[in-house]
Amino acid sequence: MMAASAKTHAATTHPSDFVDAHERHWEDGNLLCDHARWANAAYLFGYSAECGLKALMQATEWMSVDAEGVPESRYRKHIQHLWPAFENLARTLEDALYELPAGRPFRDWSHHNRYAERGHVSEATVDRYRDAAHEVVCIVQLAMTDGSL
Repeated sequence: MMAASAKTHAATTHPSDFVDAHERHWEDGNLLCDHARWANAAYLFGYSAECGLKALMQATEWMSVDAEGVPESRYRKHIQHLWPAFENLARTLEDALYELPAGRPFRDWSHHNRYAERGHVSEATVDRYRDAAHEVVCIVQLAMTDGSL
């Protein structure tokens, strides 16, 4: 019988790339939707929207990040809290490019749901998250096209 290793392994943290994370979470969420894997698709659509908004906030200098790409503390939040913060910033700057759809589509999204039973998310909930994440995809694509990102 082998003895358990006393060594602990530190996690490797790679620099943040919010655009790449936004795109890959969007792509993977759609792949999961194609197979009716609602719980994980919902989770990824939330992260896609969050990363897209953080990419936009970093590019417009609304949000600063440290050398490793970690956002400043007031924006170190998940999509259910970041969405309204982003709406307020866009409204303050009166920038139509960054206008999000009205409402709080991720109001019931939580990163803690990664621990929940898979049946807790309905297809209708995923559709709402997907639609909202798609709005962020469109804004990110516009920002990339016009050189803002």
